[in-house]
Amino acid sequence: MKSHELDYEIIGHDMQIVEVELDPGETVIAEAGAMNWMDEDIAFEARMGDGSEAEGGLLGKILGAGKRAITGESVFMTHFTNQGSGKNHVAFAAPYPGHVLPIDLATLQGGELFCQKDAFLCAALGTRIDIAFNKRLGAGFFGGEGFILQKLQGDGMAFVHAGGTVVKKELHGTTLRVDTGCLVAFTQGITYDIQRAGSLKSMFFGGEGLFLATLQGTGTVYLQSLPFSRLADRIIAQAPRAGGKRKGEGSVLGGLFDGDND
Repeated sequence: MKSHELDYEIIGHDMQIVEVELDPGETVIAEAGAMNWMDEDIAFEARMGDGSEAEGGLLGKILGAGKRAITGESVFMTHFTNQGSGKNHVAFAAPYPGHVLPIDLATLQGGELFCQKDAFLCAALGTRIDIAFNKRLGAGFFGGEGFILQKLQGDGMAFVHAGGTVVKKELHGTTLRVDTGCLVAFTQGITYDIQRAGSLKSMFFGGEGLFLATLQGTGTVYLQSLPFSRLADRIIAQAPRAGGKRKGEGSVLGGLFDGDND
């Protein structure tokens, strides 16, 4: 199925939005809850899958929904279609700060992009959104992206989200080692595995985690500076404790004398 051709605009800097322009009859598919605004003539419908399952009939839709359930994503995807006579717009954003990466799948080897399961934001109708099981169990049990990655395949535009600053790395038969949570996506030709982060002392006291992701081969790798898990850990650490005090609030002496002034 040939993908619909989408025009788009990336809005903002550190908390970006992608606004997609649809010609009459064009459709963009998105994760449930990603839409920010849309023009009056845009109609939306929750459907089971990305639309490519129609070729496989009911069984194809059920299998596709089951795969999405395994990744922890919603079984349904939302299809936004321009039912007007002119151009109309619909906008999407991720639920935490970061950047939107526009990816033209037609320019990638095999038209494929592998990404962490919560990175996908939206794509042109005709894009197949599948799951890819990592063949190495080590990557499955210890990788920040887990045993399952999402695979986007097609010949149109797809948009993925990354937290913080985005870095694009080109590998030419080389190896790159990164924090498991900082990996956003990579193209065909890159192999992904998990290796121990140095010696036992470095693993437990180095602060870089127990394992690192090792990427090898020839292709493109996208990295993020602020994984959501890292942001969430910092927020939890600074959350108010019982009694209204925030962790680390005030001086050491102040903490010693708190509650002694009654």
